[in-house]
Amino acid sequence: MTANTAAPSSLQPDAMLPRPFRVASTAADTVDTVTLILEPEDGEGFHFAPGQFTMLYVFGVGEVPISVSGDPGTAETLVHTVRAVGAVTEAICRLTAGDRVGIRGPYGTGWPIREAEGKDVVVAAGGIGLAPVRPMLLTLLAGRHRFGAVSLVYGSRTPGDLLYVDELHSWRSRFDVEIEVTVDRAGSDWLGDVGVVTSLLPRIPFRPENTIAVVCGPEIMMRVTADEMILRGVSAASIYLSMERNMKCAVGFCGHCQFGPEFICRDGPVFAYERIRGRMRVPSL
Repeated sequence: MTANTAAPSSLQPDAMLPRPFRVASTAADTVDTVTLILEPEDGEGFHFAPGQFTMLYVFGVGEVPISVSGDPGTAETLVHTVRAVGAVTEAICRLTAGDRVGIRGPYGTGWPIREAEGKDVVVAAGGIGLAPVRPMLLTLLAGRHRFGAVSLVYGSRTPGDLLYVDELHSWRSRFDVEIEVTVDRAGSDWLGDVGVVTSLLPRIPFRPENTIAVVCGPEIMMRVTADEMILRGVSAASIYLSMERNMKCAVGFCGHCQFGPEFICRDGPVFAYERIRGRMRVPSL
């Protein structure tokens, strides 16, 4: 048994007790993805760090870990973007205004905002991975003067799978951020890029020796993107990945998300690539 199997000393007695929230509104982003705006029933604000997650509980169905995708500067509501991939997430995507849910959290480590101050920041996202990095992007744009060049490279399977399309257009209209989008496949009506996310990296401005990269998406996409950033001169210690997989309890008790000597829910989900690089190459780990 490793030392990491001990319960975290900061764990509160009510860490397993969901806090009641009401669904204020929902919006369909794609055919299988919904963004929910939740309001706490107790009237107290919800505070989180970009990159953290909650456990979202649907009464009578179950709970799942979902990254917070809202604005950290807005404490009155909690925003989650959820893709229907199982019984609980399908139930979440069927929720309507007025429905009641339970929230535990926030949990986990956040994106390296303080470390990024004064540096260029490259945000790379694949598919639903744009949701966990959205709070980071909103923070970068809200405090734009505190950072160097800011860029987003984002890819999805098809144009219909793109998230936050209106917001992407809005960000692209700014002169202080570079936004590049690609898809794996598209019809003749798509006028943008077709290809992998890494094909967009040559277009964006960043100084490798003074860059922070944050990456979220399928694990193969994260590994390939991180390795490409290293080839371009970015240190593995300056590349951060969100390893959201197999989390069940959020407090390091159940062991489902053990990743080598660590638990993703407790020690992550955000890790420096330098810390986990070797483990990402171990089959079935």
